[in-house]
Amino acid sequence: MSAEDSSWRTPEMESFHTRFSAWTPFSNKSLNRQLFQERVALISHWFDLWTNKQRQEFLFAIFLRCTKPQLRFVQDWFSERMQVAKVDFSTVLPRFISLYIFSFLSPKDLCAAAQVSWPWKFLTEQDCLWMPKCVKFGWFLPYTPTDNEYGAWKRHYVACVSHLDWLTPREAAAIYGTLNEPKTEDEELLERQREKCLRKRIWEEIALRNKELFKVRPPWVSGTCCSSVLKPRRQPRLSQTVRERVGSHEALEKQLVLTSLEILPKRSNISGSHSYPLLSKKYWHGVHKNDDSSSYALRPHFILISSRIPAYEMVVESVKAGVVSVVYEHSVTLESLLYLIEKALDGRKAQSMGIFSDGDSREINLLQGYKIGVKNLLRPEVRDFWEKLGSYVATEEEGGHVDFFVPLGASEAGTEVLSQLSQLTGTFFTAPTGIATGSYQHILSDWLGSQWGKAPSSIYFCEAKLQTWSSFADFLEETLKTVRKQLYPLFKELQKSISGRMIGQFMFDTMGMTNILNNQETAQALADRLMELSKEDSERSVVEDDSWDTKSRLSKNDLNFEALINLERILQKDSAEKRTRVVRELLQSERKYVQMLEIVRDVYFAPLKAALSSNRAILSAANIQILFSDILQILSLNRQFLDNLRDRLQEWGPAHCVGEIVTKFGSQLNTYTNFFNNYPVILKTIEKCREMIPAFRTFLKRHDKTIVTKMLSLPELLLYPSRRFEEYLNLLYAVRLHTPAEHVDRGDLTTAIDQIKKYKSYIDQMKQNINMKDHLSDIQRIIWGCPTLSEVNRYLIRVQDVAQLHCCDEEISFSLRLYEHIHDLSLFLFNDALLVSSRGTSHTPFERTSKTTYQFIASVALHRLLIENIPDSKYVKNAFILQGPKYKWICATEVEDEKFLWLSVLRNAIKSSMEK
Repeated sequence: MSAEDSSWRTPEMESFHTRFSAWTPFSNKSLNRQLFQERVALISHWFDLWTNKQRQEFLFAIFLRCTKPQLRFVQDWFSERMQVAKVDFSTVLPRFISLYIFSFLSPKDLCAAAQVSWPWKFLTEQDCLWMPKCVKFGWFLPYTPTDNEYGAWKRHYVACVSHLDWLTPREAAAIYGTLNEPKTEDEELLERQREKCLRKRIWEEIALRNKELFKVRPPWVSGTCCSSVLKPRRQPRLSQTVRERVGSHEALEKQLVLTSLEILPKRSNISGSHSYPLLSKKYWHGVHKNDDSSSYALRPHFILISSRIPAYEMVVESVKAGVVSVVYEHSVTLESLLYLIEKALDGRKAQSMGIFSDGDSREINLLQGYKIGVKNLLRPEVRDFWEKLGSYVATEEEGGHVDFFVPLGASEAGTEVLSQLSQLTGTFFTAPTGIATGSYQHILSDWLGSQWGKAPSSIYFCEAKLQTWSSFADFLEETLKTVRKQLYPLFKELQKSISGRMIGQFMFDTMGMTNILNNQETAQALADRLMELSKEDSERSVVEDDSWDTKSRLSKNDLNFEALINLERILQKDSAEKRTRVVRELLQSERKYVQMLEIVRDVYFAPLKAALSSNRAILSAANIQILFSDILQILSLNRQFLDNLRDRLQEWGPAHCVGEIVTKFGSQLNTYTNFFNNYPVILKTIEKCREMIPAFRTFLKRHDKTIVTKMLSLPELLLYPSRRFEEYLNLLYAVRLHTPAEHVDRGDLTTAIDQIKKYKSYIDQMKQNINMKDHLSDIQRIIWGCPTLSEVNRYLIRVQDVAQLHCCDEEISFSLRLYEHIHDLSLFLFNDALLVSSRGTSHTPFERTSKTTYQFIASVALHRLLIENIPDSKYVKNAFILQGPKYKWICATEVEDEKFLWLSVLRNAIKSSMEK
């Protein structure tokens, strides 16, 4: 059959003979070529329809099947059509070769290279490039950089260079003289004319460059100062991007906001950092020139007082004469605080510095957003702040010290903060141990490492006034809220420290020592102390008789044995005694706390319950349940806790534990949760029943603020549960501080501290939310036409009064522009927006006082706000520009310090909002 088949095959049929495939001709080249092109076209059509990922997978599969000659063909094809003309050597060469190339650049060239790209910036800021340049001039880092720290040697080089004094040739010749022959008057006049012409030419070049930049900048950027620093190569790119893509407005606005922050003028201070404004020439020498021994006696004592502490005006009034005091707002920045300190010291060093701020036994609530503790102490900006602060204080060898009026000595974390600060700055840091409970009475307790024969508080304050303030700080704060509202319109033009001293003096004169001694709490404390003294006298008489017999027997055996006993007694004052004292303080404070809760039960709940049972109800059963059910459960819980503490202390010894009792108490804190959740409802119920029920109003009038209630009202008594947790934390930290590491109780104490700390943070968050909500409501009420301000996590940072200016002619030179005052504005800075309102003053006939009114104008989100500085001239001072998407305000402050503080806080708020 094969022979028959071969007989009828023709040559044409042979040309269609196929190989490997029924559709690929073997010897017909034309058909083969045509079929190949059709398949290529089909695959190309499929390739066009695929996604990018599918294309990549297809190319990857094809390249895997290619041989080396085929891959070389692809490489040659790319090299011929896409020639590499320029390549970044830092991305191709090994890093050590790139660093070796950069090592030949000067510091100025390295700074310029850092602006090329991010890889170049990373390489040019390496410590291996900047350390030899610093060591060459003898500039060594005062600390060892951490592993994750970046660019420490470059910052140190910039700080050292900015610290150097520089003089023009004329000034140098006037100070140090010159080796050249003196010039004649004609030569001197000719040189001055040449300098004047050169200066005029420079200003003309700058004006011409500003006009060129003005043509290419975006339409929403106004003012000359901002455009003069923007690079000309960026502006065409920005405007072109706006024309091409409308959707990129937010990114461009963010870039412009950051640029406006960077161009604000800086002030070069003695520590090498930069901030606004410039110091005058008389401060160029810095405070280090005053370090000779003859100036020790001239160094003042310096105290920083935060306006966040309650009744801070009375603390200001307690400052001794000769002590330099500065009151600062809690919302300022670290840079602003350094500026206030430097200005107050006026180029001098302080012999000692006190910091009176809010805080606890673990951290210092120094500023808003800066709680100084172990975790954030080594942050670059925080560490830089403390290093500069240490340069304002005499060293430890010279007797200098920094005193924190915060109980850092009562915990291990607090003592670690003090130790690290001492090592970082070379200055001795101290703080109270905080054993004494109460609002601010820790400042009257023992201080760590006191080497001056008296407590540091006596260096800065009059102790009698300070003790009065510490005993009644919380009560005085409530009174001062009303006093501030009445006296603020009269004192608003004065500095905060001066107005605070006047208000504090007013309060001290009003109170009088007679009113203080009549307070029931003080009288009760005096009575209790007298009872204890009487008991101690009776016991001391018995002990002295026994000790006299013992000493007489010892003197017969050995005359030197009494000295050995005294030495042994001194050595036995160890941690065990301190631990016992703290635990007893815990028991005593818990007993007082339970007594305050029992006052609520006996004075208020019991009579109201009895009246309800006798059909003479003052309040309904539902209202009584709302008011007292939670507080009675708290009383039951703390009564059990008090009993457990009392039983443990009856057989107390160094080996006994208290942590397990506190841990058991901490596991039952849900009782407090119910109370704090219902606390606003309880207060509203009290106010509603007071207004609607006359019998309840009479009942409260008869029982509130009596001797039995310790001169407190029912709402004031209900405050005690929220304040108790701060005392728990301070005492537990103190117990753990004096508990050895190998003690069995240490683990339980750590667990108890974590429980109390977690619950205290919950209470603090509730307080913060309520305070912010009330504050925003007050602001919204006083501003006419203000939109709703209540939003989650929004809070007020600062309020600044400014004058709104109007430029008469913007076409003339920037330094010759004239401005006129058109309105008074008030700027309300929140953490996410800036609210602008007009400010007016209305006077009442026949009265000296005035009333301030506010009218809403606009609000701008911080991430869309541009800041431009206006340099001082003979026509305008302390001015700046705020540019929003729709409006622009030219503003000016009264004094230079207000402008610096406002711009510093505003710049920090904008950066924080853009980082979120």
